[in-house]
Amino acid sequence: MASFFFITRRVVFLLVAFGIGYSVWHRLRAPDWVYDLAWVSTMILVVVRSLSHVHRVRLVSGRTDAEALRARHRRQVELPFPADEAFTLVDAAIRELPNVDTVESARDSLQVHARLRRPGSTTKRRNLVHATVTPGERVASVTLISEPEGGAWRDWLTVDDGANLDAIEATTRAITRRVSERRKVEEAQARETASAKELGIAKLSLLQAQVEPHFLYNTLANAQVLTRSDPAKADEMIGNLIAYLRHSLPRADAGFSTVGEELESTRAYLEILRIRMGERLALQIEVPDALKAVPLPPMMLQTLAENAIKHGLEPLPGGGTIWILAREAGDKASLTVADDGRGFGEHSTGTGIGLKNVRERLRLAYGDAAAFTIAANFPRGVAATITVPRAGPGEAHA
Repeated sequence: MASFFFITRRVVFLLVAFGIGYSVWHRLRAPDWVYDLAWVSTMILVVVRSLSHVHRVRLVSGRTDAEALRARHRRQVELPFPADEAFTLVDAAIRELPNVDTVESARDSLQVHARLRRPGSTTKRRNLVHATVTPGERVASVTLISEPEGGAWRDWLTVDDGANLDAIEATTRAITRRVSERRKVEEAQARETASAKELGIAKLSLLQAQVEPHFLYNTLANAQVLTRSDPAKADEMIGNLIAYLRHSLPRADAGFSTVGEELESTRAYLEILRIRMGERLALQIEVPDALKAVPLPPMMLQTLAENAIKHGLEPLPGGGTIWILAREAGDKASLTVADDGRGFGEHSTGTGIGLKNVRERLRLAYGDAAAFTIAANFPRGVAATITVPRAGPGEAHA
Protein backbone atom coordinates (compact mmCIF):
# COMPACT_ATOMS: atom_id res chain seq x y z
CA MET A 1 0.00 0.00 0.00
CA ALA A 2 2.82 2.41 0.83
CA SER A 3 4.45 1.76 -2.53
CA PHE A 4 1.13 2.46 -4.31
CA PHE A 5 0.77 5.83 -2.59
CA PHE A 6 4.44 6.57 -3.28
CA ILE A 7 3.97 6.07 -7.04
CA THR A 8 0.52 7.75 -7.10
CA ARG A 9 1.85 10.83 -5.35
CA ARG A 10 4.55 11.30 -7.94
CA VAL A 11 2.12 10.73 -10.85
CA VAL A 12 -0.39 13.22 -9.44
CA PHE A 13 2.34 15.81 -8.93
CA LEU A 14 3.47 15.42 -12.55
CA LEU A 15 -0.12 15.60 -13.84
CA VAL A 16 -0.60 18.90 -12.03
CA ALA A 17 2.74 20.18 -13.33
CA PHE A 18 1.90 19.17 -16.93
CA GLY A 19 -1.61 20.64 -16.60
CA ILE A 20 -0.10 24.00 -15.76
CA GLY A 21 2.44 23.58 -18.53
CA TYR A 22 -0.27 22.75 -21.06
CA SER A 23 -1.92 26.14 -20.68
CA VAL A 24 1.38 27.80 -21.50
CA TRP A 25 1.98 25.41 -24.40
CA HIS A 26 -1.53 26.07 -25.80
CA ARG A 27 -0.97 29.82 -25.82
CA LEU A 28 2.16 29.31 -27.90
CA ARG A 29 -0.07 27.54 -30.49
CA ALA A 30 2.43 24.62 -30.61
CA PRO A 31 1.31 21.22 -31.92
CA ASP A 32 -0.57 19.28 -29.26
CA TRP A 33 0.89 15.93 -30.30
CA VAL A 34 4.37 17.09 -29.31
CA TYR A 35 3.18 18.03 -25.84
CA ASP A 36 1.19 14.80 -25.50
CA LEU A 37 4.21 12.76 -26.49
CA ALA A 38 6.36 14.60 -23.97
CA TRP A 39 4.07 14.15 -20.96
CA VAL A 40 3.24 10.52 -21.79
CA SER A 41 6.94 9.70 -22.16
CA THR A 42 7.76 11.51 -18.93
CA MET A 43 4.93 9.74 -17.11
CA ILE A 44 6.11 6.32 -18.27
CA LEU A 45 9.67 7.16 -17.21
CA VAL A 46 8.50 8.31 -13.78
CA VAL A 47 6.43 5.19 -13.21
CA VAL A 48 9.26 2.90 -14.31
CA ARG A 49 11.81 4.72 -12.13
CA SER A 50 9.40 4.65 -9.19
CA LEU A 51 8.86 0.92 -9.58
CA SER A 52 12.62 0.43 -9.81
CA HIS A 53 13.04 2.45 -6.61
CA VAL A 54 10.42 0.36 -4.80
CA HIS A 55 12.08 -2.85 -5.93
CA ARG A 56 15.53 -1.64 -4.85
CA VAL A 57 14.23 -0.57 -1.43
CA ARG A 58 12.65 -3.99 -0.96
CA LEU A 59 16.00 -5.63 -1.73
CA VAL A 60 17.89 -3.40 0.70
CA SER A 61 15.55 -3.44 3.69
CA GLY A 62 13.04 -6.20 2.97
CA ARG A 63 10.15 -3.76 3.37
CA THR A 64 8.42 -1.01 1.40
CA ASP A 65 6.76 1.16 4.01
CA ALA A 66 6.67 4.95 3.82
CA GLU A 67 9.81 5.37 5.95
CA ALA A 68 11.88 2.99 3.79
CA LEU A 69 10.68 4.51 0.49
CA ARG A 70 11.67 8.07 1.31
CA ALA A 71 14.93 9.46 -0.09
CA ARG A 72 16.08 11.06 3.19
CA HIS A 73 16.77 8.94 6.26
CA ARG A 74 17.64 9.54 9.88
CA ARG A 75 18.99 7.19 12.54
CA GLN A 76 19.81 7.62 16.23
CA VAL A 77 22.54 5.37 17.64
CA GLU A 78 23.66 5.19 21.28
CA LEU A 79 27.34 4.33 21.82
CA PRO A 80 28.67 3.26 25.26
CA PHE A 81 31.79 5.40 24.92
CA PRO A 82 32.89 8.95 25.75
CA ALA A 83 32.14 11.50 23.03
CA ASP A 84 35.72 11.67 21.77
CA GLU A 85 36.00 7.89 21.38
CA ALA A 86 32.55 7.75 19.77
CA PHE A 87 33.57 10.44 17.26
CA THR A 88 36.74 8.51 16.33
CA LEU A 89 34.71 5.34 15.82
CA VAL A 90 32.03 7.06 13.69
CA ASP A 91 34.60 8.93 11.59
CA ALA A 92 36.46 5.71 10.81
CA ALA A 93 33.22 3.88 9.96
CA ILE A 94 32.12 6.58 7.49
CA ARG A 95 35.52 6.75 5.80
CA GLU A 96 35.30 3.05 5.00
CA LEU A 97 31.88 3.25 3.30
CA PRO A 98 31.74 2.16 -0.36
CA ASN A 99 31.97 4.90 -3.01
CA VAL A 100 33.14 7.58 -0.57
CA ASP A 101 34.17 10.67 -2.50
CA THR A 102 35.12 13.22 0.17
CA VAL A 103 34.95 13.28 3.97
CA GLU A 104 35.07 16.37 6.17
CA SER A 105 35.33 15.90 9.93
CA ALA A 106 35.48 18.44 12.75
CA ARG A 107 36.48 16.98 16.10
CA ASP A 108 35.74 20.19 18.00
CA SER A 109 32.10 20.20 16.88
CA LEU A 110 31.89 16.38 16.77
CA GLN A 111 30.54 16.33 13.22
CA VAL A 112 31.40 14.29 10.11
CA HIS A 113 30.14 15.07 6.59
CA ALA A 114 30.71 12.78 3.61
CA ARG A 115 29.80 12.73 -0.08
CA LEU A 116 29.18 9.36 -1.72
CA ARG A 117 29.05 8.56 -5.41
CA ARG A 118 25.90 6.82 -6.54
CA PRO A 119 26.71 3.32 -7.82
CA GLY A 120 26.21 3.11 -11.59
CA SER A 121 24.97 6.69 -11.87
CA THR A 122 26.15 8.93 -14.71
CA THR A 123 24.99 12.14 -13.00
CA LYS A 124 27.19 14.38 -10.88
CA ARG A 125 24.77 14.34 -7.95
CA ARG A 126 26.08 12.75 -4.77
CA ASN A 127 24.50 11.24 -1.69
CA LEU A 128 25.32 13.02 1.57
CA VAL A 129 25.94 11.39 4.93
CA HIS A 130 26.00 13.57 8.06
CA ALA A 131 26.92 12.36 11.56
CA THR A 132 26.68 14.42 14.75
CA VAL A 133 27.92 13.11 18.10
CA THR A 134 26.15 14.41 21.20
CA PRO A 135 28.04 13.89 24.50
CA GLY A 136 26.20 12.24 27.37
CA GLU A 137 26.95 11.35 30.97
CA ARG A 138 28.04 7.78 30.25
CA VAL A 139 27.15 7.28 26.59
CA ALA A 140 27.35 9.31 23.40
CA SER A 141 24.39 9.72 21.07
CA VAL A 142 25.05 9.73 17.31
CA THR A 143 22.56 11.26 14.86
CA LEU A 144 22.97 9.96 11.30
CA ILE A 145 21.34 11.59 8.25
CA SER A 146 21.59 10.29 4.68
CA GLU A 147 20.05 12.36 1.86
CA PRO A 148 20.43 13.24 -1.81
CA GLU A 149 22.46 16.27 -2.75
CA GLY A 150 20.07 19.13 -3.56
CA GLY A 151 16.79 20.57 -2.32
CA ALA A 152 13.98 18.48 -0.88
CA TRP A 153 11.65 19.51 -3.73
CA ARG A 154 13.65 17.21 -6.02
CA ASP A 155 12.25 14.22 -4.15
CA TRP A 156 8.92 14.77 -5.97
CA LEU A 157 10.59 14.44 -9.36
CA THR A 158 13.56 12.09 -8.92
CA VAL A 159 14.34 8.93 -7.04
CA ASP A 160 17.65 7.59 -5.71
CA ASP A 161 16.97 3.87 -6.26
CA GLY A 162 17.41 3.24 -2.54
CA ALA A 163 20.96 4.61 -2.52
CA ASN A 164 20.51 6.71 0.62
CA LEU A 165 18.72 3.93 2.44
CA ASP A 166 21.61 1.66 1.56
CA ALA A 167 24.10 4.30 2.73
CA ILE A 168 22.54 4.83 6.15
CA GLU A 169 22.08 1.10 6.67
CA ALA A 170 25.74 0.54 5.73
CA THR A 171 26.84 3.31 8.13
CA THR A 172 24.80 1.85 10.97
CA ARG A 173 26.19 -1.63 10.31
CA ALA A 174 29.77 -0.31 10.20
CA ILE A 175 29.32 1.46 13.54
CA THR A 176 27.70 -1.61 15.11
CA ARG A 177 30.50 -3.82 13.84
CA ARG A 178 33.15 -1.56 15.34
CA VAL A 179 31.34 -1.45 18.68
CA SER A 180 31.14 -5.25 18.63
CA GLU A 181 34.86 -5.51 17.88
CA ARG A 182 35.64 -3.14 20.76
CA ARG A 183 33.52 -5.29 23.08
CA LYS A 184 35.29 -8.45 21.97
CA VAL A 185 38.69 -6.84 22.60
CA GLU A 186 37.58 -5.65 26.05
CA GLU A 187 36.19 -9.09 26.90
CA ALA A 188 39.43 -10.72 25.73
CA GLN A 189 41.45 -8.30 27.85
CA ALA A 190 39.20 -8.98 30.84
CA ARG A 191 39.68 -12.73 30.39
CA GLU A 192 43.45 -12.26 30.09
CA THR A 193 43.47 -10.10 33.21
CA ALA A 194 41.43 -12.66 35.12
CA SER A 195 43.69 -15.47 33.92
CA ALA A 196 46.80 -13.50 34.84
CA LYS A 197 45.35 -12.78 38.27
CA GLU A 198 44.50 -16.43 38.83
CA LEU A 199 47.97 -17.42 37.64
CA GLY A 200 49.52 -14.84 39.94
CA ILE A 201 47.56 -16.15 42.93
CA ALA A 202 48.61 -19.68 42.07
CA LYS A 203 52.26 -18.64 41.79
CA LEU A 204 52.07 -16.75 45.09
CA SER A 205 50.61 -19.81 46.80
CA LEU A 206 53.29 -22.03 45.30
CA LEU A 207 56.12 -19.69 46.28
CA GLN A 208 54.76 -19.36 49.80
CA ALA A 209 54.37 -23.13 50.06
CA GLN A 210 58.07 -23.48 49.19
CA VAL A 211 58.97 -21.34 52.23
CA GLU A 212 56.66 -22.51 55.05
CA PRO A 213 57.37 -26.29 55.06
CA HIS A 214 61.13 -25.67 55.06
CA PHE A 215 60.96 -23.88 58.42
CA LEU A 216 58.40 -26.23 59.92
CA TYR A 217 60.38 -29.37 59.12
CA ASN A 218 63.60 -27.92 60.56
CA THR A 219 61.89 -26.76 63.74
CA LEU A 220 60.19 -30.08 64.37
CA ALA A 221 63.45 -31.91 63.74
CA ASN A 222 65.28 -29.67 66.26
CA ALA A 223 62.48 -30.12 68.81
CA GLN A 224 62.71 -33.87 68.41
CA VAL A 225 66.43 -33.76 69.20
CA LEU A 226 65.91 -31.49 72.22
CA THR A 227 63.31 -33.78 73.75
CA ARG A 228 66.15 -36.22 74.41
CA SER A 229 68.84 -33.78 75.54
CA ASP A 230 66.97 -30.78 77.00
CA PRO A 231 63.22 -31.27 77.50
CA ALA A 232 62.79 -27.75 78.88
CA LYS A 233 64.31 -26.22 75.76
CA ALA A 234 62.19 -28.50 73.62
CA ASP A 235 59.09 -27.29 75.48
CA GLU A 236 60.12 -23.68 74.96
CA MET A 237 60.76 -24.30 71.26
CA ILE A 238 57.35 -25.94 70.78
CA GLY A 239 55.73 -23.00 72.60
CA ASN A 240 57.39 -20.56 70.23
CA LEU A 241 56.37 -22.74 67.29
CA ILE A 242 52.75 -22.59 68.44
CA ALA A 243 53.00 -18.80 68.69
CA TYR A 244 54.51 -18.69 65.21
CA LEU A 245 51.80 -20.89 63.71
CA ARG A 246 49.09 -18.84 65.42
CA HIS A 247 50.26 -15.82 63.45
CA SER A 248 51.16 -17.47 60.18
CA LEU A 249 48.62 -20.20 59.41
CA PRO A 250 45.44 -18.04 59.26
CA ARG A 251 47.20 -15.55 56.98
CA ALA A 252 48.35 -18.22 54.56
CA ASP A 253 44.83 -18.22 53.07
CA ALA A 254 44.16 -14.48 53.36
CA GLY A 255 46.58 -13.34 50.69
CA PHE A 256 47.96 -10.32 52.58
CA SER A 257 49.10 -9.76 56.13
CA THR A 258 50.41 -6.58 57.82
CA VAL A 259 53.84 -5.44 58.90
CA GLY A 260 52.84 -5.80 62.56
CA GLU A 261 51.56 -9.36 62.15
CA GLU A 262 54.57 -10.40 60.12
CA LEU A 263 56.85 -8.86 62.72
CA GLU A 264 55.29 -10.99 65.46
CA SER A 265 55.56 -14.09 63.31
CA THR A 266 59.21 -13.36 62.50
CA ARG A 267 59.98 -12.64 66.15
CA ALA A 268 58.56 -16.06 67.11
CA TYR A 269 60.65 -17.62 64.33
CA LEU A 270 63.83 -15.97 65.62
CA GLU A 271 63.08 -16.96 69.21
CA ILE A 272 63.00 -20.55 68.04
CA LEU A 273 66.41 -20.07 66.45
CA ARG A 274 67.73 -18.44 69.66
CA ILE A 275 67.20 -21.75 71.43
CA ARG A 276 69.37 -23.50 68.87
CA MET A 277 72.03 -20.76 68.53
CA GLY A 278 72.00 -19.45 72.10
CA GLU A 279 74.10 -16.32 72.65
CA ARG A 280 75.33 -16.46 69.08
CA LEU A 281 72.13 -14.73 67.97
CA ALA A 282 71.12 -11.20 69.00
CA LEU A 283 68.02 -9.36 67.75
CA GLN A 284 67.20 -5.66 67.45
CA ILE A 285 63.83 -4.42 66.15
CA GLU A 286 62.94 -0.82 65.30
CA VAL A 287 59.53 -0.57 63.65
CA PRO A 288 57.34 2.53 64.22
CA ASP A 289 53.78 1.78 65.29
CA ALA A 290 52.49 3.88 62.37
CA LEU A 291 53.90 1.35 59.91
CA LYS A 292 52.60 -1.80 61.56
CA ALA A 293 49.30 -1.57 59.69
CA VAL A 294 50.94 -1.45 56.24
CA PRO A 295 49.79 -4.46 54.11
CA LEU A 296 52.55 -6.96 53.34
CA PRO A 297 52.62 -10.40 51.67
CA PRO A 298 53.02 -13.09 54.34
CA MET A 299 56.33 -14.78 55.17
CA MET A 300 58.53 -12.14 53.51
CA LEU A 301 60.16 -10.86 56.69
CA GLN A 302 60.71 -14.41 57.86
CA THR A 303 62.29 -15.32 54.50
CA LEU A 304 64.79 -12.46 54.81
CA ALA A 305 65.51 -13.35 58.45
CA GLU A 306 66.01 -17.00 57.54
CA ASN A 307 68.35 -15.97 54.72
CA ALA A 308 70.36 -13.79 57.14
CA ILE A 309 70.67 -16.66 59.63
CA LYS A 310 71.51 -19.38 57.11
CA HIS A 311 73.96 -17.48 54.91
CA GLY A 312 75.19 -14.74 57.25
CA LEU A 313 75.33 -15.66 60.94
CA GLU A 314 75.15 -19.44 61.25
CA PRO A 315 78.43 -20.11 59.37
CA LEU A 316 80.31 -17.80 61.82
CA PRO A 317 81.50 -19.35 65.10
CA GLY A 318 80.56 -16.22 67.02
CA GLY A 319 77.21 -15.65 65.33
CA GLY A 320 76.04 -12.05 65.25
CA THR A 321 73.06 -9.68 65.26
CA ILE A 322 69.97 -9.32 63.13
CA TRP A 323 68.28 -5.94 62.76
CA ILE A 324 64.69 -5.48 61.58
CA LEU A 325 64.11 -1.83 60.71
CA ALA A 326 61.22 0.07 59.10
CA ARG A 327 60.93 3.64 57.88
CA GLU A 328 58.58 5.84 55.90
CA ALA A 329 59.53 6.86 52.34
CA GLY A 330 56.75 9.18 51.14
CA ASP A 331 53.76 7.06 50.18
CA LYS A 332 55.82 3.90 50.61
CA ALA A 333 57.31 1.92 53.48
CA SER A 334 60.78 0.37 53.52
CA LEU A 335 61.50 -2.72 55.59
CA THR A 336 65.11 -3.80 56.10
CA VAL A 337 66.49 -7.02 57.52
CA ALA A 338 70.24 -6.64 58.09
CA ASP A 339 72.94 -8.76 59.67
CA ASP A 340 76.62 -8.42 60.56
CA GLY A 341 77.46 -11.90 59.36
CA ARG A 342 79.69 -13.29 56.66
CA GLY A 343 78.44 -10.96 53.92
CA PHE A 344 79.13 -11.33 50.23
CA GLY A 345 82.03 -13.52 49.25
CA GLU A 346 83.03 -16.51 47.22
CA HIS A 347 81.31 -18.85 49.68
CA SER A 348 78.13 -16.79 49.91
CA THR A 349 74.91 -18.36 48.66
CA GLY A 350 72.65 -15.49 49.60
CA THR A 351 70.95 -15.16 46.25
CA GLY A 352 69.18 -18.53 46.27
CA ILE A 353 65.56 -19.54 46.02
CA GLY A 354 64.45 -17.57 49.08
CA LEU A 355 65.42 -14.19 47.65
CA LYS A 356 64.17 -15.15 44.19
CA ASN A 357 60.81 -15.97 45.75
CA VAL A 358 60.71 -12.58 47.45
CA ARG A 359 61.35 -10.79 44.17
CA GLU A 360 58.77 -12.85 42.29
CA ARG A 361 56.08 -12.46 44.94
CA LEU A 362 56.59 -8.69 45.03
CA ARG A 363 56.33 -8.51 41.24
CA LEU A 364 53.14 -10.56 41.17
CA ALA A 365 51.53 -8.61 44.01
CA TYR A 366 52.61 -5.04 43.17
CA GLY A 367 53.99 -4.97 39.63
CA ASP A 368 56.51 -2.13 39.33
CA ALA A 369 55.24 -0.35 42.45
CA ALA A 370 57.37 -2.40 44.85
CA ALA A 371 61.14 -2.93 45.00
CA PHE A 372 63.61 -5.33 46.56
CA THR A 373 67.30 -4.55 47.01
CA ILE A 374 70.14 -6.38 48.68
CA ALA A 375 73.44 -4.69 49.48
CA ALA A 376 76.50 -5.02 51.67
CA ASN A 377 76.07 -3.89 55.29
CA PHE A 378 78.69 -1.81 57.12
CA PRO A 379 81.14 -2.85 58.44
CA ARG A 380 80.15 -6.34 57.37
CA GLY A 381 77.13 -8.44 56.57
CA VAL A 382 74.18 -7.94 54.25
CA ALA A 383 71.14 -5.65 54.28
CA ALA A 384 68.00 -6.66 52.35
CA THR A 385 65.28 -4.03 51.87
CA ILE A 386 61.68 -4.38 50.73
CA THR A 387 59.86 -1.22 49.63
CA VAL A 388 56.06 -1.41 49.21
CA PRO A 389 53.19 1.11 48.85
CA ARG A 390 51.74 2.01 52.24
CA ALA A 391 48.22 1.83 50.82
CA GLY A 392 48.62 -1.78 49.65
CA PRO A 393 48.55 -3.55 46.27
CA GLY A 394 45.17 -2.10 45.20
CA GLU A 395 46.62 1.42 45.22
CA ALA A 396 49.73 0.20 43.47
CA HIS A 397 47.76 -1.06 40.46
CA ALA A 398 45.32 1.90 40.35
